[in-house]
Amino acid sequence: MKLKNKSILSHKTILVTGGTGSFGKAFIKRVFEFYSPAKVIVYSRDEYKQYIMKNTFSEILGKEDMLKLRFFIGDVRDKDRLHRAFKGVDYVIHAAAMKQVPACEYNPFEAIKTNIHGAQNIVDAALDRNVKKVVALSTDKAVNPINLYGGTKLVSDKLFISANAYSGLEGTVFSVVRYGNVAGSRGSVIPFFKNLIDNGNTEIPITDYRMTRFWITLEEGVDLVIKALEESKGGETYISKIPSFKITDLATAMNPDCILKEIGIREGEKIDEVMVGKDDSRNTYEYDKHYIIYPQFDWWDESKYFLKGGKHIPDGFEYNSGANTEWLSVEELRDRVTKLISNT
Repeated sequence: MKLKNKSILSHKTILVTGGTGSFGKAFIKRVFEFYSPAKVIVYSRDEYKQYIMKNTFSEILGKEDMLKLRFFIGDVRDKDRLHRAFKGVDYVIHAAAMKQVPACEYNPFEAIKTNIHGAQNIVDAALDRNVKKVVALSTDKAVNPINLYGGTKLVSDKLFISANAYSGLEGTVFSVVRYGNVAGSRGSVIPFFKNLIDNGNTEIPITDYRMTRFWITLEEGVDLVIKALEESKGGETYISKIPSFKITDLATAMNPDCILKEIGIREGEKIDEVMVGKDDSRNTYEYDKHYIIYPQFDWWDESKYFLKGGKHIPDGFEYNSGANTEWLSVEELRDRVTKLISNT
């Protein structure tokens, strides 16, 4: 029997919105593998995905842990349902969102209902139910947004950060974790390239040869969320320090003989991913493996909330995938993609 680690998560009830997604499944698997939760609740609106997830986890978890894994049908748009679901919950991970850029552009009212109104509902339900901590997942697209998805997530981030003003000294702690597209996740470029290669295509479309991205795995995303759960005091935005890569190098790593064809940048797409904007640099501190953007509000008390060990970054600094100091070579990308595909 594997010994479980002592943690803030031990013997606590944890709820994950959008829990049937890639992050939710990876996070919940980690929680049961290394900690001893009292209960883990998957909150999502697709009963079929919950059915599939329950069957999958029944094969990897023991009977005792499966009794702790609960499935709750609900939508973050439904405040009353959230209020019911949050009863007795200690920690909430908010991963539910409309994430596809074209879908948000074509259905703006729906994106606003889920990403903005849903965020407000999470805040209200957490405050009313005395949840200890909420960690909300964000995206690079919330920094200097140029599409509706990024705009809604910017508002969502602001809601969660400002929510700390309503908590009081002993109330709910709200923080944000920000990262870009997860390597190999649904809708990311790796499965798109792989599908083309598997179908015999020798030509790979590249929207812009200059395009760069950060490389982050699901495991690294989970690490950062757990770190935020364990140490956040309220209002922080956590960003991992991770390597960058060129999209052209990724295509070459996946098929050295491929022909690259530039097809033009898509609406709402950026050349580089930006995790910390220049205007946020005044409130950003660099730590060993991550950055933290601290809030700038009267209620934020530096003497109580500031996490020691950080170095204030220079004014005007931008954490940008195109200006990063750490890069993955074609060979390193090939090794990482091979491992990623073999584990899926």
